[in-house]
Amino acid sequence: MPSDAHFTPALFEFLAELGINNDREWFKASKSRYNADVRDPLLQFVADFGERLEQISPNYVADPRPVGGSMFRIHRDVRFSRDKSPYKTNAGAHFRHRVGREVHGPGYYLHLEPGNVFVGAGIWHPDTETLTNVRDAIVANPGKWQRIVEDEGFRAQYSLEGDSLQRGPKGYDPDHPLIEDIKRKDFVASATFTEDEACAPDFIDVFGDACRRVGPFAEFLTTAVGLPW
Repeated sequence: MPSDAHFTPALFEFLAELGINNDREWFKASKSRYNADVRDPLLQFVADFGERLEQISPNYVADPRPVGGSMFRIHRDVRFSRDKSPYKTNAGAHFRHRVGREVHGPGYYLHLEPGNVFVGAGIWHPDTETLTNVRDAIVANPGKWQRIVEDEGFRAQYSLEGDSLQRGPKGYDPDHPLIEDIKRKDFVASATFTEDEACAPDFIDVFGDACRRVGPFAEFLTTAVGLPW
């Protein structure tokens, strides 16, 4: 168990203040706080999680580079948004498949936001081909899918999230017993935590255990889209 926590309440305090002062002038004046309280701890978390992630799947990557790695940028893409606030008010890291930038592959996600801490795994807003591959895998392996999503340990910690079609997609039996899952447009499982849990010294182990518990779900999606687990 780690003796020191990766994250402290200062991370959430900074993000809360950023939500009130979401402008470039304030952020520039507070950049050293961002680096010390948010960026550097998250990069260290990513680096330290790499060995644990490899034990879950050697094909998923924890990349601690400050740019282009697992950590999401704090800057928002405002090009197509009515909200022109320049900064995100959350911090996060996405642990992608090693070819995840080339395909719509699954990933693990850590989200840190005041009052909203969660772990996610799966595929968010996949393209049509990827979505079809997952749906076909559910139809081809209904028993395996059910065992995964109905497992007591999985359901005790995780819930399935995302958008769904109102009607079954074309080409699939509308009376299929798993039609509600086939109708999904996102295949994401999430588990929530508190800020206190995120700031505990053992949170990296808690996060690792959560990733292992959702591993069968991630493995199903990974192989469904033709990637090695």
